[in-house]
Amino acid sequence: MAKASSKKPRRDTAPIDPMPARIDPCLATLVARPPKGPDWAYEVKWDGYRLAVHIEPGRVRVLTRGGYDWTERFPTIVDDARRLAVTTAILDGEAVVLGDRGRSDFGMLQRALGRLPSAIEAGAIVFYAFDLIYLDGRDLRRLPLRERRRLLEPLVAGREGAIRLSEEVQADGDEFFRVACAHGLEGIIAKHVEKPYRSGRGEWWQKITCKRRDSFVVVGFEPSTVPGHLGRLLLAARKDCELVYVGGCGTGWSNELSRELRKLLERMATKSPAVVLRRKGAVFTEPLLVAEVEYRAWTDDGKLRHASFKGIRKREDEASVFDMASLRV
Repeated sequence: MAKASSKKPRRDTAPIDPMPARIDPCLATLVARPPKGPDWAYEVKWDGYRLAVHIEPGRVRVLTRGGYDWTERFPTIVDDARRLAVTTAILDGEAVVLGDRGRSDFGMLQRALGRLPSAIEAGAIVFYAFDLIYLDGRDLRRLPLRERRRLLEPLVAGREGAIRLSEEVQADGDEFFRVACAHGLEGIIAKHVEKPYRSGRGEWWQKITCKRRDSFVVVGFEPSTVPGHLGRLLLAARKDCELVYVGGCGTGWSNELSRELRKLLERMATKSPAVVLRRKGAVFTEPLLVAEVEYRAWTDDGKLRHASFKGIRKREDEASVFDMASLRV
């Protein structure tokens, strides 16, 4: 296969629009079923970290959903971004690690980023770009999605490096969702192709999940009856700028990971709980970590049902922590 030229095409370098230092991401609203109609396109719902890749002359920045600069954590994405045929750009997408069956695996991503012991290298992380919101001096947010995708695809389609295209599917939404769940995917995203890019949560992007999955603050744990192991994580969500207890989870980890988590949490033990909770035998911790949790539903009193642990990370990107106000969805 012929090697692609790294020479960037000439474009007018005078910016029409100043490049934003940061853009709040467009967020999908959770719905029960995919929307219908020719104005909707579908994508796989990736199981990773939402990122914005800012490409500028002389530097590349990688920002999280909450605005944290994680450039140093994604060296292969940064290196590949420098090879794109652009002068300035902002790519919106998701960083993932693909498992043996080609599915994104959040636990593997956590280990690649170095939070827990791992043989997975950071170079295994792939950024799937699904939107282009700034390109060579032009702010694209006012354009409809179909136009933004038309500009994005020539930049990243067909690439096999760290930056790739998140494929858009024109299909029956119900059938695509059925197939996604049958293949063990987290779910799908539906996007209205005629809408501009709008920061925040709205109806123009919708997510349909095979199982519910969200991020919760770890506020403590219950020891296992097996010495040195973890019995149950105690979890909290945001409510009116405070943390409230929403129950816990006691499954989803291996014996090895159970010991690792127990040691990690013991170093964060505190006598001042972050939530109002009395629980015999519980060890409360500083609210410094966030757990990814899969669950089936909520109880009437606001507790998680059938919760299972999927991954853990530092509580740096506060924007991803579950907000109880969204239970109205």
